[in-house]
Amino acid sequence: MRHLITAGLPYINGVKHLGNLVGSMLPADVYARFLRQHGEEVLYICGTDEHGAPAEIAAAERGQDVRAFCDAQSGIQSEIYERFALSFDHFGRTSRQPNHELTREVFAGLQANGFTDSRKLKQVYSIDDGRFLADRYIVGTCPHCGYEGARGDQCENCTKLLDPTDLKEPRSALSGSTNLEVREREHIFLKLPDLADRIGPWVADKTEWPDLSKQIAGKWIKEGLQDRCITRELDWGVDLEIEGMEHLVFYVWFDAPIGYIAATREWAEAKGEPEAWRDWWVDQSDEDVRYTQFMGKDNLPFHTVMFPGMLMGSDPKWKLADMIKGFHWMNYYGGKFSTSSKRGVFTDVALELYPPDYWRYALMARVPESSDATFTWEEFQGLVNKDLADVLGNFVNRVLKFTKSKFGEEIPSGGTPGPAETQLQVELTDALNEYTECFGTLEFRKGMAALRRLWTIGNLYINDRAPWKVIKQDRDEAAMIIRTCMNLIHLFATAASPVIPHMSRDLLGAFGRQDEPLAVPERLLGLDTLAGGDAFTVIPPIVAKIADEDVAAHEERFGR
Repeated sequence: MRHLITAGLPYINGVKHLGNLVGSMLPADVYARFLRQHGEEVLYICGTDEHGAPAEIAAAERGQDVRAFCDAQSGIQSEIYERFALSFDHFGRTSRQPNHELTREVFAGLQANGFTDSRKLKQVYSIDDGRFLADRYIVGTCPHCGYEGARGDQCENCTKLLDPTDLKEPRSALSGSTNLEVREREHIFLKLPDLADRIGPWVADKTEWPDLSKQIAGKWIKEGLQDRCITRELDWGVDLEIEGMEHLVFYVWFDAPIGYIAATREWAEAKGEPEAWRDWWVDQSDEDVRYTQFMGKDNLPFHTVMFPGMLMGSDPKWKLADMIKGFHWMNYYGGKFSTSSKRGVFTDVALELYPPDYWRYALMARVPESSDATFTWEEFQGLVNKDLADVLGNFVNRVLKFTKSKFGEEIPSGGTPGPAETQLQVELTDALNEYTECFGTLEFRKGMAALRRLWTIGNLYINDRAPWKVIKQDRDEAAMIIRTCMNLIHLFATAASPVIPHMSRDLLGAFGRQDEPLAVPERLLGLDTLAGGDAFTVIPPIVAKIADEDVAAHEERFGR
């Protein structure tokens, strides 16, 4: 089995906040690293989503040409994700030529198969702006939930899809003008209802999807699929290249998910095998490639219904998702993180404050799987100080320092494991099995709890065995206890590497093994990988605790 993994494409309109990171890219990366460590072949694909009205708006606000803006922002985002150690096999861009070509190919298939038509569309025209407004150029009050900042295509509060004319008290996002009127223009529609007999059974068959993904897809299908307009009157996007419709581009939500395929094609071209992308998307069977998508719940309607419908209706050759792992939102002190409103902590600033593994661990420990989660500085401090510093870091520090002071800079030989070590292996096996099973089934919160339990077992072992006392009566037995603890450090670092890759590498560096291929953690349960006589070094503490005054300063700076 080969594993194709995609994370929801981060939009180009600015640096992403922590909610974006934990809602798709980070858990996808943890899963990709976990699978690679267990010997699986993985292709992890992502990239920037660059078309549509928000890109034009963001560029205009900065006084930039939209292409120059996207060039700069794509580079900024890519660099941030590299610093977070997101292990993409390729990070693409939807504005590149492969995505334009593939978007037109998918559309041509839909058109040839009778799943599109053109019709008159009532569209909002801003008299003060002197232009038709694409849906994201229009904001107003959602008719369903009353959210006052709803966009013309979707309410981000209740996730319902909208038409601009549905909004109450609409206004131009460009000028704020309410001097709007409705005019008719010719547009192209995707006939989703005609695909319902394909989409419905496909969704119903996905019994392993998380409840959130099934509920959102099921709600769309139960309410009845609607024809969706797939063109917009913008300058920036994938041109239709249809006579008489040269003023139109494809709706960003039509071309964006095709960007997964296009980015895979870019990956293949970059490695000098231009047709290799087909091995993942076309020339394969369901038994050969398992495709897992990661995304936030606001993206789920399009990925569970519209995108698979597009592929089904275009050509049966396309690979469809096997698993769609949807996440709830991570909020900031009860309010939403927001790129457009600049609310919350953003990924570039986060890296200025603390090392990436602090964020990776804390976010994965509270990943919003079953409900919305809330980021607070107090909880972040607690996860770093208690879990990383007190449970993992303190164990490492005390073992390495004690060993050097009593035995020198080689792991001591001597002694024979006894009943305590046998029981230790039983407990470790149970915790590691739970961790492995949970990560393999994408239950990250449970898996993170099992990882912490693994570290706790090591602390309980050294406290119970107390080598600082044993060494006074039996130096060989103390040596065996310490050798066991050294192997625990190796096990802990290896098991945690998908979550905290930098710290894990530092821990393995204590034994000079930082550049060796990662072992499968289960193979280390014998606690005999590191032998007597092996050299080690006392490394600096891997975690610096976060002080209360730092938390207070962050709350004052970022709000709460």
